Amino acid sequence: MNNTEVVVIGAGQAGLSSAYHLRRTGFEPGGDFVVLDHSPGPGGAWRFRWPSLTYGKVHGMHSLPGMELTDADPARPSAEVITEYFDRYERTFDLRVRRPVDVRAVRDGLDGRLLVETSDGVWATRALINATGTWGRPFWPRYPGQETFRGRQLHTAQYAGPEEFAGQRVVVVGGGASGTQHLLEIAPYAAATTWVTRRPPVFREGPFDENAGRAAVALVEERVRQGLPPKSVVSVTGLPLNDAVRQGIADGVLDRQPMFDRITPAGVEWKDGRRVDADVILWATGFRAAVDHLTPLRLREPGGGIRVEGTRAVADPRIHLVGYGPSASTIGANRAGRAAVRDIRRLLAGEPAAAA
Repeated sequence: MNNTEVVVIGAGQAGLSSAYHLRRTGFEPGGDFVVLDHSPGPGGAWRFRWPSLTYGKVHGMHSLPGMELTDADPARPSAEVITEYFDRYERTFDLRVRRPVDVRAVRDGLDGRLLVETSDGVWATRALINATGTWGRPFWPRYPGQETFRGRQLHTAQYAGPEEFAGQRVVVVGGGASGTQHLLEIAPYAAATTWVTRRPPVFREGPFDENAGRAAVALVEERVRQGLPPKSVVSVTGLPLNDAVRQGIADGVLDRQPMFDRITPAGVEWKDGRRVDADVILWATGFRAAVDHLTPLRLREPGGGIRVEGTRAVADPRIHLVGYGPSASTIGANRAGRAAVRDIRRLLAGEPAAAA
């Protein structure tokens, strides 16, 4: 049994931001707090991004607190750039991340402590910052006939680049940023592409200013206040209408079709009898919050989500969710890490929680 004051689960942007603020306010890494990460090395979810996602294509990457990310080559893969940056950050601030460690469950323990059960032992802690993100829980929709498809099905989480689709007929499912990026990359290599989404995509004209950003975050925040599963910030901001997207629309690559009704051995089919033959179905259908290890604490509301005020779980003030819902953006994770640490200091001092 390992005893500590705070356990941070996850070492992506949200976890590292939280660890930085813990250390900055006097918590000793490795003693007063511990950071557990399931990945084999630094980088969070960024280390798994596909090579063709270069740093120049990344939208809104915000530096971690206390260390700017500067002079990055926009032509380098984002996985390389950000993994190196996170590695340097961990070493500079001596955050002592323990990895690879799989967190299996978090339960109530004795004397008001939480028990964090992992592949590397059990930690008894007074507070927990959950910063596990979504990458480890890709969402695969289910459609009639899916198991009969003779081609390949893969998710964005398994996407390695466009070259593997050379000469193939590809159906891309999903109207978010990943879906459009995949289509624009794959189209020059594939024999044919088809884009299907449940709802018509919304393209955003003009700059996305601070007021628009606050309004978008507020919409996501309201869902988690109600205990509903969070939507991504992108789902309420729309897709930026940049030059590449405009060209994709003009070329007919971004010609959206309504969602098919069934999958056949040879492709996909709609109720009106229209069919598209396919060799590959690429599910760019997003991710869900990776919070199953918190199940023993019974935090979920009837709506299916965890009700959160600020970053604090309403059902258990010892638990803070950073990088969840409105703090899922890189700048949001930085701010949420600071807010979570402020609340945890009050909790450990026996003071009432601050208003969200």
